[in-house]
Amino acid sequence: MKKTNQILVFLFLVTFTTVKSQTNDATTPLHLLQPEYPTPYVIPETANVKVVLDRVYDFLEHNTASKVINKKDNSEVTNFKKLGNDIAFEQGAFRLTSYEWGVTYAGMLLTAEATTDKNYENYVDKRLQLIADLYANTDLKNSKGSPIHSVIEPHALDDAGALCAAFIKAKKQGLKANIDPVINNLITFISQKQQRLSDGTLARNRPQMNTLWLDDMFMSVPALAQMGAYSGDVKYFDDAVKQVTQFSQRMFNAEKGLYMHGWVEGMATHPQFHWARANGWAVMTMVELLETLPKNHPGYPKVLAQLQAHISGLQKYQDGTGFWHQLIDRNDTYLETSATAIYAYSIARAINRGYVDKLAYAPTVLLAWNAVASKVNAKGQVEGTCVGTGMGFDPAFYYYRPINLFAAHGYGPVLLAGAEVINMLKNNQFEINDSSIQLKVKG
Repeated sequence: MKKTNQILVFLFLVTFTTVKSQTNDATTPLHLLQPEYPTPYVIPETANVKVVLDRVYDFLEHNTASKVINKKDNSEVTNFKKLGNDIAFEQGAFRLTSYEWGVTYAGMLLTAEATTDKNYENYVDKRLQLIADLYANTDLKNSKGSPIHSVIEPHALDDAGALCAAFIKAKKQGLKANIDPVINNLITFISQKQQRLSDGTLARNRPQMNTLWLDDMFMSVPALAQMGAYSGDVKYFDDAVKQVTQFSQRMFNAEKGLYMHGWVEGMATHPQFHWARANGWAVMTMVELLETLPKNHPGYPKVLAQLQAHISGLQKYQDGTGFWHQLIDRNDTYLETSATAIYAYSIARAINRGYVDKLAYAPTVLLAWNAVASKVNAKGQVEGTCVGTGMGFDPAFYYYRPINLFAAHGYGPVLLAGAEVINMLKNNQFEINDSSIQLKVKG
């Protein structure tokens, strides 16, 4: 009995001591307890952002072609005046003339500008020089075997828009290669050869006749906008504004603040699947258009209002991890990296250009960047990116699209996002205020 009493006293003392040592509302400000965030909830530092971008750069520099070879003996081609039919880019993990690489070139250029690191600019110069040399010295009538065949004879907006916009940006940034003939060829395809609806909206006959792809806003408008500024011809601005307006009239859900992925002219009902990366292309399109569109253009207020409505809609659906879902409004779809990076870039750019309220949206950007940075592995590969995606009208199509380290769509957006976040951090101060990330306001 005595032993039992001793045990009871011991348990009482242990319990009493534990209760006394526990955090409680009388001893500790509970609102300051550190939550277990799945994504680092910190204000990123410029140097740390640059470290992430450098990892991506190193991976791409070593995994994309930087020379043309003779396929017979793998020797480097240096005399472009005597091109044979057995030439190719050296083997690499990514294609130098895909629309994804148009985004990557733009990301490299913006990173060079934001960080003053010439390596990023040199990456673009080296590869655009190859494209310019090949274009200038290829028999355009017999170009099917050329490694830049899709640039010489584009067959879709994917072949033309993103590259054209990036090439013009490179020219503005001081690229010495004579890439103007390529620019003119690509913009001619967009303006004069690509299929359109009767009202002039750019369209495709895939997967159905007269289909609008939200992706095609980005595969056309930034190039038109850049060409408007580069050439001084207002017709390119007019066409760009028309595309944004007419895509939005058909495809924007004002209640949700989101775009559907596809719209088919022949459908009486238009199923709405709000695919994340396509919404990324749309929001980036409007940011890119406002970058060059003259403020006195009659379409400027309309484009600005549409951008603001879309950013407001996107913010509502950001996951607590900082990412957005593959189908934005369906939380049981996976968290997707490339779209999150595009949103981080586009909203940061909109903040930096004064298009949206930075008090309201800057924390969204920082959380998104922290999420994206967590997906750049030690090798500089971008994880969690959905592979190339067509258009579907059922949920399974989007729910189960694969992700892959070599999905090229992730790399350019990560560079763009990091560079624009650096610009935002340079021009603003942030603080942890009552446990949350806030813009520091002088007062």
